[in-house]
Amino acid sequence: MTPSLLNITPELTASVAAKTTAAQSLLADIAGNWSPATFANSLGAEDMVLTDLIAKSGLPIEIFSLDTGRLPLETYDLMAAVDQHYGLKLKIYFPQSSAVETYVRTNGINAFYQSIELRKACCFARKVEPLQRALAGKKAWITGLRAQQAATRVGLPSREYDEGNKLEKFNPLADWTEKEVWTYIKQNAVPYNALHDKFYPSIGCAPCTRAISLGEDVRSGRWWWESPELKECGLHIKAAS
Repeated sequence: MTPSLLNITPELTASVAAKTTAAQSLLADIAGNWSPATFANSLGAEDMVLTDLIAKSGLPIEIFSLDTGRLPLETYDLMAAVDQHYGLKLKIYFPQSSAVETYVRTNGINAFYQSIELRKACCFARKVEPLQRALAGKKAWITGLRAQQAATRVGLPSREYDEGNKLEKFNPLADWTEKEVWTYIKQNAVPYNALHDKFYPSIGCAPCTRAISLGEDVRSGRWWWESPELKECGLHIKAAS
């Protein structure tokens, strides 16, 4: 689905209104009881909903993004649009240059296509280690994860303990559908990544992201050469049940 294909029905409007109220309440609780809290904004559609909710409410929640060094141009354009639209400068974290240099010199510039191990090593250097720095000293972090996004996210709760990073993790949009996300964006004129209009429902690094066909899973354009059960970069590890 692209934003232009969305048909906003009265039922969608009602469900978005109810879920927006719940998300606002959860964000206010996080700001009041889990400070310092931070929001990891990947600049996807879901994260733009949360950006809008946090910015409009004036909540004391830090918002940061990870610049891996290989993001699409459209993602950088959205960073600039966030600044212009909300007067909000995202706190940007970059990978350690020495780690990226070592990876590329040892394995090659596009080695992540060769194996899952090399792909995850690239994700660690460019995303996981910067995330660890971003979360240092925080009591909680917020994500735009949804349960419907992928096989790896089934049963996603709105709140969980992040054992790897040793802090609380909140997913305010865990029970939102894709249509509800886009209804909120369109009704509130929220800026979003231009790639979404070109059949890119999930956007990460440029070499690891492609457009999808109608009817494909929303995460099928990410690391498309891998099994769906393995499509996580290390930022979000599902706890063992």
